Amino acid sequence: MSAVSADGTRIHVEVHGEDGRPTVVLCHGWTCSVRFWAAQLAELAVGHRVIVYDQRGHGRSAVPAPAHPAGYSTGALADDLEAVLRRTLAPGERAVLAGHSMGGMTLMAAARRPAFREHAAAVLLCGTGSSRLVPDARVLPLPAGALRTRITGGLLGSGLPLGPVTPLSRKLLRYGTMGPGAAPERVAECARLVHACPRAVRVAWAQVLRELDLDAEARELRVPAAVVAGADDRLTPPVRARALAALLPDCTGLTVLTGVGHMTPVEAPEAVTAAIRALVTTYLGPEKETVT
Repeated sequence: MSAVSADGTRIHVEVHGEDGRPTVVLCHGWTCSVRFWAAQLAELAVGHRVIVYDQRGHGRSAVPAPAHPAGYSTGALADDLEAVLRRTLAPGERAVLAGHSMGGMTLMAAARRPAFREHAAAVLLCGTGSSRLVPDARVLPLPAGALRTRITGGLLGSGLPLGPVTPLSRKLLRYGTMGPGAAPERVAECARLVHACPRAVRVAWAQVLRELDLDAEARELRVPAAVVAGADDRLTPPVRARALAALLPDCTGLTVLTGVGHMTPVEAPEAVTAAIRALVTTYLGPEKETVT
């Protein structure tokens, strides 16, 4: 199915599991797609209703029309999430929302939106941050400062084509986005996802992430929120997770996963799935599934 966002962009949506079960909504990050959540879908579709969607420009969702200058923006991410929630949830129905990286930023961007406040019972924020992404990134082995920030910003926003997946590209992706213990098959899957993202879409979202400042929105995320970070995350290192946890009005806990990098749902699927289940158990009991 699809949902139509505020600017007319069509968003690809999938619904898995059974109607009448507790609902979970999964938001993937930059350069990925619904396939990023394969491990969570396999586990949660039994006993839950699981909604996944491709962020605009990713996977099977449409690329924003050039006529809309704000087509790539945190506001557009919030619009898309609202459209998905309106399309898939009944009035008053509550759900646990989980977002990874740019997906977590989507949840923050939507914090003040009516659909978010109507439907969000609790959220899980994985491998994400609300600001200072480029200055605090540790992709380059350089001291923190203006030089590292400038080079990192240029690297992440590079318009160079990624080309086919090769042993070298897998090695580079593993260094930049995954922990040292990441299984080869998981590195290969992430490489396929990242390389499938259109170059223009990758570059456009990189510019948004470079300028990201959602601190005010994070302070408005007035639902129970759990934070998960990888200890070896070079893109959104634990310092960003700690800063985010301090901003949240109702942070239920910060978990830092040893040996894990940025791609937490893929690298540590059991831990992320368990965190989602815990939120469902706590905040989506039978009597809590709808607003009364």
